[in-house]
Parts: sequence; C-alpha cells; structure tokens
Amino acid sequence: MTTAPVPAEPAAPVPVAAPTPDAAPAAPAAWMRRATVDLAAYRANLASLIERVAPVELLAIVKADAYSLGVDVMVPEALSVGVRWFGTVESEPALRLRRAGVGDEASFFAWQLAPDEDWAAAVELRVDLGVSTLEQLEAFADAARAAGPGHEALVHLTIDTGLHREGCLPADWAALVTRAVELRDEGVVRLRGCFSHVSETSEADDHAASLVFRKALDDAEALGATFEKRHMSSSSAALEHPERRFDMVRMGSNGYGNPVTEGVTAADRGLRQVLTLSARVVRVKRVPAGTGVSYDYTWRAERDTTLALVPLGYADGVSRRAQHGAEVTIHGRRHPIVGRVAMDQFLVDVGDHEVAVGDEVVLFGPGDDGELTIGEWADRTGSVPEEVSCRIGARVPRVYVGGRS
Repeated sequence: MTTAPVPAEPAAPVPVAAPTPDAAPAAPAAWMRRATVDLAAYRANLASLIERVAPVELLAIVKADAYSLGVDVMVPEALSVGVRWFGTVESEPALRLRRAGVGDEASFFAWQLAPDEDWAAAVELRVDLGVSTLEQLEAFADAARAAGPGHEALVHLTIDTGLHREGCLPADWAALVTRAVELRDEGVVRLRGCFSHVSETSEADDHAASLVFRKALDDAEALGATFEKRHMSSSSAALEHPERRFDMVRMGSNGYGNPVTEGVTAADRGLRQVLTLSARVVRVKRVPAGTGVSYDYTWRAERDTTLALVPLGYADGVSRRAQHGAEVTIHGRRHPIVGRVAMDQFLVDVGDHEVAVGDEVVLFGPGDDGELTIGEWADRTGSVPEEVSCRIGARVPRVYVGGRS
C-alpha cells in the first residue's frame, strides 16, 4: 500500500507525488484520516463496462479531479485497460495532462467553457471542446487559423435537449451547424462530435430528450454535417437504454463503482466500489446518562455509555446531516454518529463495546465488513454518491492500493 497526496486542481494546490502501488509495503506510518482508492477495482470496473457497451466507445469521466480521487492517478489506470476518451468538463485538467505527456494517444473532451477560454491552447494541445454558440465556434476557429496550416479546432456541437445548461437551443441549431460546416470546409474546424444530456427525471422525459437529439442529428446531416462521435448517455442511461448509446457513452459513477440508479447496488451491476473513507479513534470517554455532546447538545446519552472521537468533520466532507442516521463501523460493528458534526471531528456512541485510541473507523467502503457503502451513506445524509466523493477535503490523504505492475 502506497500513500500519495491528492492531485488537486490549482484552486486548492496540493503537492503531487507519483504513487508506487507495487513497491514493498513500508512500516505503517502514523495517520488520522485517509481515503483509500482501489485502483484494481477501478480498472476492473472500466474493463467490464467497456465489454458491456461494445462496440460503442466508452468515455471515462474524470471531472472534479476524478471525483476528488486524483485525475493524475486515475487517467493512467484507465488508459491501461483501453480507455481512449476522457471527459474533464473544464479544459484546464486536459491541457495540464497533455503538457505532462499523459494520454498522448487519447482524446480529452471539455464542455464547460470560460468567457476567456484558452482557445489557442486547446488547438495546440488537441483538446476537444463542446461548443454551444456561434461566438464560441468563431473564437475556436480563429485560434486554429492563427496556429497555421495543419491545426484544427476539435469541435463537439452541443444541442440543448432539456437540461438548459450548456447547449444550443433547437431554434438556433441550424445557424450553428451551417457555420460549423463552412468552417469545416475551410479546414479550420473538425466536427469531432455532437452531444447532449438526459435529465434522468423519468422515462417519458428522457425519451423526449432523445427525440430532440435525433432530430438535431437529422437536421445537421441535411445541412451537410457528419460527426465522428454522437453521444448523449451517461452512466445509468448508457447501461439501461442501449438504443441511446449512439457512438459513445460517458461513464462516470459506474466506473467508480457508484451506481446512482435508485435501488441498484454496485454488486447488482458486477462492479466494485473504489473508495473507502476511514479514520482512527483519537479519544475515548466514558460518560454518565444525561451527558450532552458536541455543539448545541442536540444529543444526550440515555444511559451510561462510551464515546469515541473521530478526527473527520465537515471540512473533510462529512455532512452535518450525518448525525441523523449515519453509522460508522469499528471492529466490524456499526455504531451511530451522535451530536453535531463539527468542522474537524464527530463523536460515536459505542455503548459498552471495547474501543481504544488508534482503532480504525470506517465511514463507508465496499461493504465487505459490514460497513455502509457510499450509496447507503449518501442515502442517510440526503446526498448522492458523487457529491459524497467530491466533497472529501484535500487534507484527507488519498492512499492508492491495487496498482499495476
């Protein structure tokens, strides 16, 4: 097992050390909290998903620093099992990975574009961008012209099928496609893709969105546009609706072993949860009945009991809602979180069970030892697995296990 600090975005820089998962394990270092990332599970999940959606291409979503697990670590793991498309949302991680020589043989796709987007860098470093407006299209094409012969703007035209986030409204679609075709014929734009999203609100809503997407594709073809990749489905939709896979599907949550479909577990899909969040007990106290704990005394002991102090708090991504039904596991036994979750710590009521300073406390993991899964933790804290993963703070070290030889 090898420890590496989380590879972070510039907004919250953390020194990055390359993991060496196959090195001989050193003596355990002192630690208080950690997020363990199972790289073998990630590779196995992606390999299984690639097989299940074949011959359609799989694009691995690595946005938000790979759901906070470390994009610099996770992208090479995905490359090793044959993934050749990556979605980063914003362009900065894609540009950084390109400059570092990571995934030179792969394609990086970003679609959340800044008003002052670095169009020139996207052209030079061959990053695909999702384009929704004529202004974005012209700026990207201008950068390709300025770069000189042989350079192209790699464009995915984006149609709004109902989420009303990025995407061209259907009324403006013909104008966007017509101009894109002109720029393609000029040799400064390459129509790499056409994409959209589904809301996953209901089958009726998603079917309606798919009809809008299909019409947009038909209209674009009539205007002379052909696309290398057509894609609108993400993790759940891609598995549950093969008819909406088109040429490529975007896999985020499923790759990390976090199915987001209600009532569906990782095991149901033949996947394994990648992330485990744990800490160590730093203080144990025996208290009498009636004792109030943490801020506002929102919980009082109904009997004499033992409290264990855990050094994780909302600064580390533990929701303040965790006191209402969330449980942690110590020695394979679940115990409730009690009292307010503070910025740096929370308390656990362990009753009369023996717990000592240094014992491991598992908040969530694959469920092998009776601990909550990330899906169960999300349910009990009014969240979703993606949010739980992304909110884990930078001071929680990421520990990578299951690395490649």
